[in-house]
Amino acid sequence: MTAAQTLPSDAVASPVAASAPLVVVKDLVKHFPVRGGILQRQVGLVQAVDGVSFEIRRGETLGLVGESGCGKTTVGRLLLRLIDPTSGRIVFDGKDITTVKGAALKPYRRRMQIIFQDPYASLDPRTPISDSIGEGLRIHAIGTSAERRKKVSRIMDMVGLQPYHARRYPHEFSGGQRQRIGIARALVLEPDLVVCDEPVSALDVSIQAQVLNLLNSLQRELGLTYVFVAHNMGVVEHISDRVAVMYLGRIAELADRRELFRHQEHPYTAALMSSIPVPDPEIRRQRVILTGDVPSPVNPPSGCRFHPRCPLRAQLGDPEICASEVPPLIDLGTEHLCACHFRQPGETAHASPEAATDGTARPTTAGAGATASSAEAS
Repeated sequence: MTAAQTLPSDAVASPVAASAPLVVVKDLVKHFPVRGGILQRQVGLVQAVDGVSFEIRRGETLGLVGESGCGKTTVGRLLLRLIDPTSGRIVFDGKDITTVKGAALKPYRRRMQIIFQDPYASLDPRTPISDSIGEGLRIHAIGTSAERRKKVSRIMDMVGLQPYHARRYPHEFSGGQRQRIGIARALVLEPDLVVCDEPVSALDVSIQAQVLNLLNSLQRELGLTYVFVAHNMGVVEHISDRVAVMYLGRIAELADRRELFRHQEHPYTAALMSSIPVPDPEIRRQRVILTGDVPSPVNPPSGCRFHPRCPLRAQLGDPEICASEVPPLIDLGTEHLCACHFRQPGETAHASPEAATDGTARPTTAGAGATASSAEAS
């Protein structure tokens, strides 16, 4: 019986072992040049990631959430050194790998893997899936041919693939099966860190549940550490130990998953949480409706990047500090980090929006809820 078959449907994230962090990121920056004109000269910069700092503990799942274009996937690829950072530091298992290149980086490649968002696009359509899964073993010269085949067979069984699938090609599988192939390929090298780049966003809901439960099961069995990039807040709540909320290249809030879903301190996080649908037509929830579009990362706003859309700033009378100074990411207590000028250590957390059955809606935060007059029924 495979791991997928034995996993209970209500699996939760694995407990986090108390130990030194596996990854430490400090002031990470990635700017992409924008070129134009006949000579293709640089005319600007896309500030995809701009001063991000956090830690990833061994055995935990760190969720990265935010709107499209906020820099989540770029952070994941920077961690794996698939792209080079503009500045900042990435420390993996005590070793600064920020500037490591070539052959010196190869041992770290084995210990860091990625599960791509589109499983079909990430697989060679002309290669049997057993060869795709075992490619990393061949590149790193691990074991003999027989040992590699045995290891590929074992990992296929762990992710719920059958032996007769080995010589099939990617087009012969369903979306969920292809994602299992991607998971097997990432895990066959027994990595320490796996970046899951929206691994279930393209799957049906029932298949999403199977893949999430599989990831949880494999994490417990193999002691894996995940960075889980996603848009779906329900998925993030199910699988994460801690959650980092990103907005326009910076972290707005970072906290334990349970704490964040109970108490949101940043107005942007409160708006995200208010958008989660309630599976009951009788229940009404106050929605925090953000005005305007997400600014361009080529020309982001000064100060707090969320200030042009911030309902809390509007309620407070548009204080100048929001537009002139970048808010630091500070610890409000119990490792709940928030980047807002109007959230200080020791302040009482504001309750998250609670579903009301009496037809009323309760505010999200002291600032955001007071300005969201256009509440909607979920």
